[in-house]
Amino acid sequence: MARRDGGTIVFLGPSLPAAEARARLPDAELAPPVAVLDVARLLRRRRPARLAIIDGYFERMAAVWHKELLLALELGVEVWGAASMGALRAAELDGHGMRGVGAIYQAYRRGRLTSDAEVAVAHLPAEGGYLAVSVPLVNVRAQVARARAARMLDAATARATIAAAAAVPYWDRTWDAVDAALPAPTRARFAAWRAAHPFDQKAADARALLDALAATPPTAPRATPVPRTWAFTQLLALAARRR
Repeated sequence: MARRDGGTIVFLGPSLPAAEARARLPDAELAPPVAVLDVARLLRRRRPARLAIIDGYFERMAAVWHKELLLALELGVEVWGAASMGALRAAELDGHGMRGVGAIYQAYRRGRLTSDAEVAVAHLPAEGGYLAVSVPLVNVRAQVARARAARMLDAATARATIAAAAAVPYWDRTWDAVDAALPAPTRARFAAWRAAHPFDQKAADARALLDALAATPPTAPRATPVPRTWAFTQLLALAARRR
């Protein structure tokens, strides 16, 4: 039987530096970005009080299954999400007890965002601190909205900037690539404005999640049994194998 040891495990990658996460939630255990089987395997060994998903893999390996997270809830483990993969899964599972935090989660929940590609980002491996090397579309939208509110961009230019960003594959999306689609005078002004007013929506949402965890004592979620479908039993069997 898995031991019930309490504590909080945070799956974190490029959305926020690990040092900042530790400073905001010192008692948490940091884990790499979550992928398929990670939660199912974890639950065989131990039962933390809470799982918090910020970052997760989706292309180089399969994404974490929804039913892995539902299994955690069934076993009395709180599951929280924000910023990236966590925001996606929270928007999909909040009706089953997962708890979402932040603007990105709310945008998915309300249908203003619908594509997984909004939060996709290229990043370095663990040895490089998961440093992001591209710009997620949600961050472009946030910066453009702030520039629009500051009357730095007009409505037409704001739309053109977002369209230009959306047309670039996530792994190639940099601010230079986005700026290249803008008229030269606008490009220079927007770049200067961003330098003076930096903002990262994913990082902001990750901070909000960590702060919410720090301020909220763990409570057992409502237990809803997960249907043991054929596919789910196969996943559990894989989780039980020695790696």
